[in-house]
Amino acid sequence: MSQRQYSFHRPASAPGGPPRLAYVSQAQYSREWNSSLHTHGCAELFFITGGHGRFRTREEEFPVAIHDAVIVNANVPHTEASRLDSPLEYAVLGVEGLETMAGAEGYALLHLHTGWEELMGCLHLMLQEAEAALPGYERVCQSLLEVVLVRLNRQRDAALSGESPDARSSRECGLVRRYIDNHFKENLNLDQLARLAHLNKFYLAHAFRREFGVSPINYLVSRRIEESRFLLRETDHTLSLIAQILGFSSLSYFSQCFRRVEGVSPMEYRRRHRRTLQK
Repeated sequence: MSQRQYSFHRPASAPGGPPRLAYVSQAQYSREWNSSLHTHGCAELFFITGGHGRFRTREEEFPVAIHDAVIVNANVPHTEASRLDSPLEYAVLGVEGLETMAGAEGYALLHLHTGWEELMGCLHLMLQEAEAALPGYERVCQSLLEVVLVRLNRQRDAALSGESPDARSSRECGLVRRYIDNHFKENLNLDQLARLAHLNKFYLAHAFRREFGVSPINYLVSRRIEESRFLLRETDHTLSLIAQILGFSSLSYFSQCFRRVEGVSPMEYRRRHRRTLQK
């Protein structure tokens, strides 16, 4: 692994105090990468800046790529593995006194299609300041961390720094929603989600709709459509490939779902967006 890391020699955060930056690092896959589970004494914020790979905890494993961020609580076992044909690159912030309350698993996965460039600007400046180590650089980096945390807290399911979960009756639904957010590209159905939450599938469907205003399967479809909009705008992938990537059973089903949500076909959406870009 090619890595550069800069540590900040500051007092540990007092209980209840603001989160403090412990280190910032940048890493790129190399052949000697050791993908074994490990833990840290502080939370880590991973920002995937290039390539493709998989992120693994003791309980789960899921794909990650550029525009993804993973927040891992202190002392939660985790590791990263890169694809050989698309080397993984990421920046990491080690933060004391920070916790994601997104779930009992101790981590949260965020897909950051908006605000990504601004976050990257903060990280690049943080690395630049840490490398130069000019007077006041620690204060600059701490201030940049606060900006990063505020922007992340605007994202769905980030739930940083002491935001507690809802009442017990909604926690199972929150678990299912987070699972869908992390695995929406896979082949999921209501029976699988009910087993995950240890609930009767009819009860889950009712409780999920009461909690979030939509059924679990319609939420799954909406997450896939949300991702498909990005792929239609930013890539030249064929519609068939996009449908396959996002776990739709067929191109026709993808087109049907897209039209129902967006009011236009996927191809028309792509044409309109590209005409807008060219104006």
